[in-house]
Amino acid sequence: MLKTKQDIIYKIHLIISVLIVVPVAFVYAFYPDSQFELLPKTIDEHNFYKAIMGLYLGFSALWVLGVFKTSYLKTALITNVIFMLGLGCGRLISMALDGIPTSGYIFGTIAELFLGFYGIWVLRALK
Repeated sequence: MLKTKQDIIYKIHLIISVLIVVPVAFVYAFYPDSQFELLPKTIDEHNFYKAIMGLYLGFSALWVLGVFKTSYLKTALITNVIFMLGLGCGRLISMALDGIPTSGYIFGTIAELFLGFYGIWVLRALK
C-alpha cells in the first residue's frame, strides 16, 4: 500500500478521493437533503441519486484497487482524473450559467479540480 514516500505521493489523492466520495455517495442516495439542497420528490429522482451512488462506489472500488495493486494504479489514476476534472468542470459551467451554489459545492469544486490536476501531475511523474 503506502510503503515508501513515493507511494504516498502517487497514491494519497486516491485515498483522499475514496474517503470523500464514498460518504458523499451514501448521502446522495439516502439523505440528499441533509447536507445539500437536494429534495427528490419522485421515484425517478430517488433512482437517479442511487445510480449516482453506484457510480461513485464503483469508481471508489477501482481507486482502492489502484492503491493496493500496482497493476491497477495507472487505470485508477486515469479514472480519478477524469472523474474529478469532469465534476469540477461541470460545476464551473454551472457556476457560469446558473450562479454560485452553496459553500459546500464551492469547496467541492476546488477539491475536485485540485485532485484532478494532482492526478495529472502523478501520471506525468510515472512516465
